[in-house]
Amino acid sequence: MTTDAAAPPPSPEDVAAARRLLSADAVRERANHLFDLALMERLDHFRVDLARLDPVAEWVTRLIRSEHPTLEVPPHSRWRNFEVGGIDRWGSLAAGREWMDAREFARASVDLAVVSVLLDAGAGPRWSYAEAVTGETFARTEGLAVASLAMFASGIFSTEPFDPLRADARALAGLTLEELADGLQVSHSNPLVGLEGRLGLINRLGQQIAHRADVFGTPDGARPGGLVDHLAQRFPDGRVPAPAVLETLLDALGPIWPGRWSLAGVPLGDTWMHHKLETSDATRHLMPIHKLSQWLTYSLIEPLSWAGFEVTRLDGLTGLAEYRNGGLLIDGGILVLRDPAAAKRSHSVEDELVVEWRALTIAVVDRLAAIIRQNLGRNALNFPLACVLEGGTWLAGRRLARDRRPDGSPPLTIVSDGTVF
Repeated sequence: MTTDAAAPPPSPEDVAAARRLLSADAVRERANHLFDLALMERLDHFRVDLARLDPVAEWVTRLIRSEHPTLEVPPHSRWRNFEVGGIDRWGSLAAGREWMDAREFARASVDLAVVSVLLDAGAGPRWSYAEAVTGETFARTEGLAVASLAMFASGIFSTEPFDPLRADARALAGLTLEELADGLQVSHSNPLVGLEGRLGLINRLGQQIAHRADVFGTPDGARPGGLVDHLAQRFPDGRVPAPAVLETLLDALGPIWPGRWSLAGVPLGDTWMHHKLETSDATRHLMPIHKLSQWLTYSLIEPLSWAGFEVTRLDGLTGLAEYRNGGLLIDGGILVLRDPAAAKRSHSVEDELVVEWRALTIAVVDRLAAIIRQNLGRNALNFPLACVLEGGTWLAGRRLARDRRPDGSPPLTIVSDGTVF
């Protein structure tokens, strides 16, 4: 699938087909195709028990009402993790300096969100982070959030000694394994899954934002926060569709993802093979998912609003195909393994069973969201998918995992390189 350098140039049709995979619409369309095949009992790894949709949706609805009695659920994003323990860490840090304007503040917020999200693949069950200020210890996604925020505050992602609250291309590209391990408190007794993979991702991020100054360039150098200025130029009315943000990220950051498929010279990122996906073009068997890029897009909604943008079409994004949402569906009995012994084996992210699980998660979460909104008397405008996830399916997946397994691990064991889950 990767284009041979000696081969003739790809056809415009193949390039166009490849680029169509870099969108939430393509993710949703192909996930629904596999869901339809599941209903026809034509998938090899999972079947779907539709009778479990209503009971699971009812349980998630009760959880939302319990945790958010007013139904004012914040969007699912990295900012919730920064606030673990009810502490507004970024707000306190940002209040300690004077910002020239809202756009400068938003650039720094985007810098933080991008770096933190790209460090946010699964940490594994043995790692934790001890926060010096509070004396609290956090694991998994909250631990990675608090650790990355502390690293950001230290100025490790900035080459400007008098401006630590930024991330720039040179610092990101030059980050070392020792610096990352130290910042994340990794040791022999505190191992983090995929440390080298995370470092490679951050280093390539620095290289790519320098290369794509058309998207990330600012008067003071290339940085993730340059996206704010790019979107201001592209959407002068201040209304920014969330799917457009995702497509910009998928196009501009495509080369940072390691060892992934490329079609017609277009890097496809979080895209995998499933032999039941048939198309009439060059994208046959390809299932795009773009989990981290969509998680990043959700996490940019608030920084963009702080810059004065109105982010629209939030439900143009999809649910996140990760182990909390996907775990909810397996633990809740909606997705049923055809081979129960598969739950006792480890799987690679490219295994078709995992691709099938992630794709079905996207399709089923859409259907759960519709029932949950009906139960709550809400709609997609006043209770978008970002709220369903936060309130919601992600939290329910975590709670159910803790009920089912002492370590709160997902129902499937995935071998992670630190760049997918």
